Amino acid sequence: MKMNTEVRYAAHPQDVRHYDTKQLREHYLIEKIFAADEVNLVYTMHDRMVAGGAMPVSEVLELKPFDILRSEYFLSRREIGIFNVGGQGTVRAGDKEYRMEYKEALYLGRGDRKVTFGSSDPRNPAKFYFCSSPAHAAYPDHLTTRAEAVHMELGTLEESNHRVINRMLVKEVVPTCQLQMGMTELRPGSTWNTMPAHTHNRRMEVYFYFEIPQDQAVCHFMGQPDETRHIWMKGEQAVISPEWSIHAACATRNYTFIWAMCGENLDYGDMDACATADLK
Repeated sequence: MKMNTEVRYAAHPQDVRHYDTKQLREHYLIEKIFAADEVNLVYTMHDRMVAGGAMPVSEVLELKPFDILRSEYFLSRREIGIFNVGGQGTVRAGDKEYRMEYKEALYLGRGDRKVTFGSSDPRNPAKFYFCSSPAHAAYPDHLTTRAEAVHMELGTLEESNHRVINRMLVKEVVPTCQLQMGMTELRPGSTWNTMPAHTHNRRMEVYFYFEIPQDQAVCHFMGQPDETRHIWMKGEQAVISPEWSIHAACATRNYTFIWAMCGENLDYGDMDACATADLK
C-alpha cells in the first residue's frame, strides 16, 4: 500500500488574480485521485477540507492519519463522506462493514476507529472518492443509495444545463456536523453545470468530475464573478473552490460530478447568485 499526501494553503482572491495557468493548477487542481493500491490525499487550508481517493486492487487499503492531523486515527476529529465510482467494494469502519455499489455514498461520523477500503473483484476495482471535514460531534454512520437521495431537476436543454442534482449526504438524509455531499448528473446534450453561477462565502467546495471519456475534457471556471479564471481538467480529477469563488464548468460532452461542501452552515440554499450576463 502507498499513501500520498499533500498540504495546500489558502490564498487571497487579490493574489489569485495574478496566477498563471501553472500556478492555478498547482494550487487548486487535484490531478491524481486514483492509482492501483494507493491512497491519495490533499489537505487544503480552505475550511481544512481533505479530498482524495483510494483504489484497492490487490490489497486492502487503510485510511491513515498523516502529520498535519496529529491524531491517532483519521476520524478522531473528523467526519467523512465516501462515494464509490468504480466496481463493487467494501468500506470497513471499526467493527462495521459497508458494501458499496456504483454511485452510492457513505457517511462516517467522528470516532477513534480504523477505516479500510477493499474491492470485491480486482478485475473491476472499486474507486472510493472521499471528502472529509473537521467535526465537533459524532453522528451515526449512514449508507445512502441514489433512491434515498433528495432529487432536484434543474435547467433546460436549450440552455445546455439540464441536470439532476442528487443530494445524498445532506441534513434531509443524514445528520452531519458541517459536511455536505451530492452528485449532479448532466443529461445528454447538456454541458454546463452550476449555471447561473453563485458564490457562498460561508462554505468552500470541492468538485470531482467523472464519466468523462479519455478523449474529452471539462473546463472548470473559478474566481470572483468579475475576475474569473479557468482550469482544463480530465475525468476523475478534482478541483478546490475557495469560499469567494464561483464554481461552474462546461465540457465537451455531458458528465457527472460530485460536490462536497463544508463551512459555516448546512443550508444548501444559502448562496449568492451571480447573473450570467455580469460575469467577466
